[in-house]
Amino acid sequence: MQLSEKWLRALVDPALSSDELAQLLTMSGLEVEACVPVAPAFTRVVVGQVLAVAQHPGADRLSLCKVDAGQGAALDIVCGAPNVAAGMKVPVALDGAALPGGRAIRRADVRGVASEGMLCSARELGLSADHSGVLALADDAPVGRDLRDYAALDDRVITIKLTPNRADCLSVLGVAREVAALTGAPLRAPACAPVPARASDRLPVRIDAPDLCGRFSGRVIRNVNAAAPTPEWMKQRLERSGQRPISALVDISNYVMLELGRPTHMFDRDKVAGALVVRWGRTGEKVVLLNGQEVEVDETVGVICDERGVEALAGIMGGDSTAVSDATRNIYVEAAFWWPAAVAGRARRFNFTTEAAHRFERGVDFATNVAHIERVTALVLEICGGEPGPVDDTVTRLPERKPVRMRVARAQRVIGVKIPGAEMGRVFARLGLEHRREGTGADEAYVVAPPSYRFDLEIEEDLIEEVARVHGFDNIPAVPPLAAAAMRSPPESRRSLHDLRARAVEAGYEEIVAYSFVEADWERDFAGNANPIRLVNPIASQLAVMRTTLIGSLVASVRYNLNRKLTRVRVFEVGRVFLRAPGAPGGELEVAGIRQPVRIGGAAFGPAFEEQWGIPRRPVDFFDVKGDVEAILAPLTARFVRGEHPALHPGRSARIELDGTPIGWIGALHPEWLQRYELPGPVIVFELDAAPLMRVAVPQYDAISKFPAVTRDLSVEVGDEVPAHALLEALAASRPGLVQTVRLFDLYRGQNVAEGRKSLAFRVVMQDTARTLTDAEVDAAMADLEQVLSTRFGAQRRG
Repeated sequence: MQLSEKWLRALVDPALSSDELAQLLTMSGLEVEACVPVAPAFTRVVVGQVLAVAQHPGADRLSLCKVDAGQGAALDIVCGAPNVAAGMKVPVALDGAALPGGRAIRRADVRGVASEGMLCSARELGLSADHSGVLALADDAPVGRDLRDYAALDDRVITIKLTPNRADCLSVLGVAREVAALTGAPLRAPACAPVPARASDRLPVRIDAPDLCGRFSGRVIRNVNAAAPTPEWMKQRLERSGQRPISALVDISNYVMLELGRPTHMFDRDKVAGALVVRWGRTGEKVVLLNGQEVEVDETVGVICDERGVEALAGIMGGDSTAVSDATRNIYVEAAFWWPAAVAGRARRFNFTTEAAHRFERGVDFATNVAHIERVTALVLEICGGEPGPVDDTVTRLPERKPVRMRVARAQRVIGVKIPGAEMGRVFARLGLEHRREGTGADEAYVVAPPSYRFDLEIEEDLIEEVARVHGFDNIPAVPPLAAAAMRSPPESRRSLHDLRARAVEAGYEEIVAYSFVEADWERDFAGNANPIRLVNPIASQLAVMRTTLIGSLVASVRYNLNRKLTRVRVFEVGRVFLRAPGAPGGELEVAGIRQPVRIGGAAFGPAFEEQWGIPRRPVDFFDVKGDVEAILAPLTARFVRGEHPALHPGRSARIELDGTPIGWIGALHPEWLQRYELPGPVIVFELDAAPLMRVAVPQYDAISKFPAVTRDLSVEVGDEVPAHALLEALAASRPGLVQTVRLFDLYRGQNVAEGRKSLAFRVVMQDTARTLTDAEVDAAMADLEQVLSTRFGAQRRG
């Protein structure tokens, strides 16, 4: 909501500065985002009239102007503006004037001719960027009057960020009501006195959809002068409220909307065929709107029709076929109450929004239709003339405003301040809320009848909020909570998500934060999910489903960075996914049968290492990222088991298992998705359930041996189908006590190895804490390890 401070002070003028007023509104719940002057500071600039224009004797592009600036004698001013002409009213900077930017105006000689001031453009005064010529003022501008006073430039534009429940403040009157309640200053509401009918013309109206329109009021006004100019004061207020002046009739409608919060519409009466009918649309009906857009309606969109068809979208925008123009002579002014649920979301469906829809979908006062028709009528007659007919008011069904009861004791408990009950009653009186007091002592309460313009007052908590707002949030003391505090150490057997994030950062990844709402195509491609959880009201059409995997967001981040010329990308995310599986394991969040486990995922693209002279350049591969995952998991040790995943390359992917339980996936993105998502090279991704990673073993002390270790290598040949990790697990489970570690250090296929088989080499480290090992003990241990592999896997030792 944007409005002029002078317009606001015309209705209520508290003894507060602009900054104090902005602070007061913010602290009462109407957040003031900006309060800026409409013009920068300048002095000694007055309204002048150009009396004569002559060619400068020494310059082809300069003019010598005689200007009456109200100083007694006419001034000689040299001007270079191409649009200067005799008779026009212009801003004149007098000798000694100070303009924006520190520019000072002095009497000076210009090409041998004395110039006693300057004719100013809008840019020179800081009013706009227009520097095409001197600023032309209205013909009725009084000569010699200070420009700041004439154009009301000592004004500020206030921008208020309203919450959706405060539709009553989407008008200058609504904000003025708030200021009056907060300060006690008198409220001077605009007059809406009845305008007597001077003609008998009527336009029949029928409401066929009471669930769309609860009240429809209107009046015919004949013989208007639609070409009459909009007064400067009205154009000024409209512009400072963010509205562009268009024509007198349209400007009056917009003005009343901003002033009173009532969107109205004016039909060209001569273009309406027959009676108006208010109903729901029908599939296939079309209408060309005032913005030139043709839309097709259906049964969920409200319309206003005549005998030809749809003439307006109810509560949203009028149609072009019945729009007023400068040639309009007779008009029909309409003011309706549209049910908020019948308007909400309809404009966005057609990819636009309007000020009217913004107000109607939040709720507009349903008791003042006729009064606001009278206000529009008075302005039309004042500016355009005309002969008004009688007001027709059709009421079908209006909202029922039930009284709300507020217990004083509960209000004091919620607010945390013992505000007396009598003070609460005064708050309701200042807000203009009808109320009555019930009970005494602990049973004291107030019963409040919400007014027709306050759709946000429905429950006890709403009234408590009103008391707190008007009492003043800054008057509520800050009392720190008192509780027994204990310093507790986190258990050593658990680690936090922050620890996992730190591990990923140490591995060279950067964290991203993405929406949990994703594209349905991502779910189909990266999760094989053809039936994702869909949102009822998505924030954007493409973000319509809840994700079951982080891979889509990671791939999108990689694409985003590649499109901005990055050649090496490492990103990770810690976030929730949403699964249709009942029975959430311990530590997982479950709401309405939807599991919401936390996962950590990452993606890598580009060179394996930052460019440097010591390492050859090569692309990142599966094993690089596998090492990163192992670093994140440490001290946990996972198994990487060959498997297939919808998002991953079938030959370059693995299921990650921890203690035999699958916890995630790792692999190269499938070539089909590389092509579809326009990725120029391999992308390696991983995704892990976070809950299993949080549990770690408590560190145990192992004695360090003083005796030398013995290292031996064991090379065996097995079938290709035997995974290396199976051999490692067998060796770890059956190793003799003196064997400290066994690790795989070589895999070989080729010459001297039979087809369908492979050679695996293990490095075995043996050590004792009490003595030096003998050759016989070492040989026996190696024989035991070889026996394990031979018995279980048919391994043959290589020489």
